Amino acid sequence: MGTRKKVHAFVRVKPTDDFAHEMIRYGDDKRSIDIHLKKDIRRGVVNNQQTDWSFKLDGVLHDASQDLVYETVAKDVVSQALNGYNGTIMCYGQTGAGKTYTMTGATENYKHRGILPRALQQVFRMIEERPTHAITVRVSYLEIYNESLFDLLSTLPYVGPSVTPMTIVENPQGVFIKGLSVHLTSQEEDAFSLLFEGETNRIIASHTMNKNSSRSHCIFTIYLEAHSRTLSEEKYIASKINLVDLAGSERLGKSGSEGRVLKEATYINKSLSFLEQAIIALGDQKRDHIPFRQCKLTHALKDSLGGNCNMVLVTNIYGEAAQLEETLSSLRFASRMKLVTTEPAINEKYDAERMVKNLEKELALLKQELAIHDSLTNRTFVTYEPMDEIQIAEINSQVRRYLEGTLDEIDIINLRQIKEVFNQFRVVLSQQEQEVESTLRRKYTLIDRNDFAAISAIQKAGLVDVDGHLVGEPERQNFGLGVAPLSTKPGKKAKSKKTFKEPLSSLARKEGASSPVNGKDLDYVSTSKTQLVPSSKDGDVKDMLSRDRETSSIEPLPSDSPKEELRPIRPDTPPSKPVAFEEFKNERGSEINRIFKENKSILNERRKRASETTQRINAIKREIDVTKEALDFQKSLREKQGEYENKGLMIIDEEEFLLILKLKDLKKQYRSEYQDLRDLRAEIQYCQHLVDQCRHRLLMEFDIWYNESFVIPEDMQMALKPGGSIRPGMVPVNRIVSLGEDDQDKFSQLQQRVLPEGPDSISFYNAKVKTEQKHNYLKTMMGLQQAHRK
Repeated sequence: MGTRKKVHAFVRVKPTDDFAHEMIRYGDDKRSIDIHLKKDIRRGVVNNQQTDWSFKLDGVLHDASQDLVYETVAKDVVSQALNGYNGTIMCYGQTGAGKTYTMTGATENYKHRGILPRALQQVFRMIEERPTHAITVRVSYLEIYNESLFDLLSTLPYVGPSVTPMTIVENPQGVFIKGLSVHLTSQEEDAFSLLFEGETNRIIASHTMNKNSSRSHCIFTIYLEAHSRTLSEEKYIASKINLVDLAGSERLGKSGSEGRVLKEATYINKSLSFLEQAIIALGDQKRDHIPFRQCKLTHALKDSLGGNCNMVLVTNIYGEAAQLEETLSSLRFASRMKLVTTEPAINEKYDAERMVKNLEKELALLKQELAIHDSLTNRTFVTYEPMDEIQIAEINSQVRRYLEGTLDEIDIINLRQIKEVFNQFRVVLSQQEQEVESTLRRKYTLIDRNDFAAISAIQKAGLVDVDGHLVGEPERQNFGLGVAPLSTKPGKKAKSKKTFKEPLSSLARKEGASSPVNGKDLDYVSTSKTQLVPSSKDGDVKDMLSRDRETSSIEPLPSDSPKEELRPIRPDTPPSKPVAFEEFKNERGSEINRIFKENKSILNERRKRASETTQRINAIKREIDVTKEALDFQKSLREKQGEYENKGLMIIDEEEFLLILKLKDLKKQYRSEYQDLRDLRAEIQYCQHLVDQCRHRLLMEFDIWYNESFVIPEDMQMALKPGGSIRPGMVPVNRIVSLGEDDQDKFSQLQQRVLPEGPDSISFYNAKVKTEQKHNYLKTMMGLQQAHRK
């Protein structure tokens, strides 16, 4: 475990024109803040009212930009998360003090983005700088509203509806939310899309203190897993970053909340009060019990409050005199948080699959060492592989001969052979018991001596065999004393004797090898599988024939009618989307599909070149390191032997001079290759953007074509055409693409203005535009469906 450390607490003051300079003062060290209140004269002469407070924190951020806030508060926490340390960043404060702006920022402007998008950007930048590790990034977005848990990313199409409500579950690995969707993100743009998707689903309300007040606590979690590409270790690093945006505490008298907003404020103040109680308990070293389970907020953050993570608190306050009481309350909370200690530790886990592979390698190595040991001790005939049926039969024969007395002793070879010898003793004993029992059953009817009812019944009935003759006649040399069992048949005696002579282990092996599905069933399954293909082909042929008949049955239109009216008759049941998509790619969408494939092949080629360039860079870097070591050795050798100077210049030997020239050339090659790699990465990013655009356009065109061909009624299609009778609230389907193109044109113009200032903003704006296009498209399709129902 790591060393214990205090929680870092910072204060950010919201800019205002009416700042209380006489009441709020900052220390010269920019870490302390002093509050001064004037005494209330109405309380009389004897007035014990406290008028001065002083708070010592880790930093006071006054008139600080978003860049400075992130550098001060979150950069170290995010960088340590990639080394295996958990991190938590929490924004606390009064309603309207700027918590959401600090955490999320303004999504309309890239420069005003907050801690959360900057953390995502830093994570992916650091992943690019660590090519020796395979790092996966997953995200989740949780909302706690009125003591209920909600998944802000549940509106995504591939997230199914939750049957059971989400619950908080604890296990030895920590606390997790059962039912919360966790999404894999391979690139920065996908992470921003998930962030914007969750932001649109947050619950906000308006009152006097804040126009867009967050009415819920939100926890955005980034999960990181780092596997080494160079080392085949089963250990890997797993960490998470919790970015918590708390709802604001508010006084109901100032906010004027009523109705639903009043209920929300009650739940918010209650959960924040429980959070403060948990913080006070964590700061008290004598407390054994921490009340984490009083509310959902503290329960969900149990392993993040005072756990094994790096924790930072950002307290947002007003700088106005009217809000001084809430400011004091927030600063008290920050000072209590500084008393909490955490014990950060690296979170290491084990990969079961890689562990099995390493154990298999170790087992093979131990077998080789054992074989070497046996060869040195002249035990070359010893084998350590599992025994086959021939070897087991040989051991069974040795055991039988040993029991009969023809074999004096059984040679001991290895441990596996010893175990098999004891197993064959058990097999022989079981076979002898079965043979004795079968012999007795062939001659007698075995009755339990304690079963007096059966004995009396036989005595009364008389001893009779199956044929009705009295038992007691001589049989060979012996005399029968019982009734032959009904299941005994003369024709099956030889088979039963033969089966008893077979080793039990071989029988068990045969039974274990056989599966519940016999050979006939397997043949049936295989034939049934092979019959699926021709049946589907027959169906396709029938569909093609039916389409041919339908097209042939269409009456020819007059010559003055447009050619676009020559459309095939719509089938009664629309085909499945995968089948229709293949047809669309071969016909109407063939051009877009061709462009998509070309862009994808170019992207793959650029990625291959980037991989080759990376390998060359790594090889040059290794050669640079070797050359530096050789050069350092030559310098140390020269210093030991004595240095020579001529006219102020150091004299070196030819070998050191050649090493210096070689190092200079290697560095030049490294810079050139690295510049090529940067250019290739820029091309890859641009090609990826084009591929995504083509894929989005192809899917959008397919949805429009599928709706026009199979879903939207033909009479409505006539109304949706330009110049048709369109009812209010309806948007033509064939105009959706043009809307997307307009948004794309705006995005291109925006890129041209923004890129010279911030090239890293492509993913941010691209994700924002995609999210807006998606929501506009969904609204349009919902409007069309409602119109279709009417």
